[in-house]
Amino acid sequence: MNYVPGTASLIDDIDKKHLVLLRDGRTLIGYLRSIDQFANLVFHQTVERIHVGKKFGDIPRGIFIVRGENVVLLGEIDVDKPCDTVLQQVSIEEILEEQRLQQQSKQETEKVKMLALKDRGLSIPKADNLDEY
Repeated sequence: MNYVPGTASLIDDIDKKHLVLLRDGRTLIGYLRSIDQFANLVFHQTVERIHVGKKFGDIPRGIFIVRGENVVLLGEIDVDKPCDTVLQQVSIEEILEEQRLQQQSKQETEKVKMLALKDRGLSIPKADNLDEY
């Protein structure tokens, strides 16, 4: 196989199952159907996988278009390799509830940290302001 620079090297990966990690932390799994010069991706039969502790749940998303600048990681999934994971698959409702509880716990922890820093006269800029350019 010859080396092809840029996103053209992904042409061999079309119609294969991939996992993509996005900048916002979401994980998508689906079949890569199309790619362009900006690394924009089109996935088919896509599921959004949510992990909480040792549990995971898959939310069907169908056809999914991902803007190239939002891709952190893209990797092919070997469908022939047996799954040897210790994670437990749960229903969509259960994983969404677990995720909500986890996010609520993180928010409470952050609130306590911010109050402790404020008492010491310190402040941390909000995370949503750090991503602007």
